[in-house]
Amino acid sequence: MLIRDGFAVNRQWVQRLWRLEGLHVQRPKRRKPKIARQPIVVRGAYPNQVWAINFQFDETDDGRPVKILNVTDEFTREALATNAARRITAAGTMAVLDQIRESRGAPQFLGMDNGPEFIADTLHDWCKEQNIKAKEMSK
Repeated sequence: MLIRDGFAVNRQWVQRLWRLEGLHVQRPKRRKPKIARQPIVVRGAYPNQVWAINFQFDETDDGRPVKILNVTDEFTREALATNAARRITAAGTMAVLDQIRESRGAPQFLGMDNGPEFIADTLHDWCKEQNIKAKEMSK
């Protein structure tokens, strides 16, 4: 209203005056995202339906980091692969998944979090080629 009446003010200046007068300063309303993403929540109902992939981090005695890729069948809770390395990229993740897929067949769903290796376009392209649906892991 002050701007409309010709005063040169900004929001912070008006809020400071409100605080000095002991008035309540309204917080700006948070905007909701335009597209609400609904994660696919699928629990493994039979073996080889859903594979969960995740990383663990550790370090060696000399302080250097170690990254461990774990692939687990959600129904049987069987560890399908455990790969430890200093660096594991999206291509390295796909190589491990290819090895498992060759011996067991492809799953219907691949559960993962939002790590940089998992949001890579190459991994999502690989999932599309293999006809595997990617899902977000529930926390």
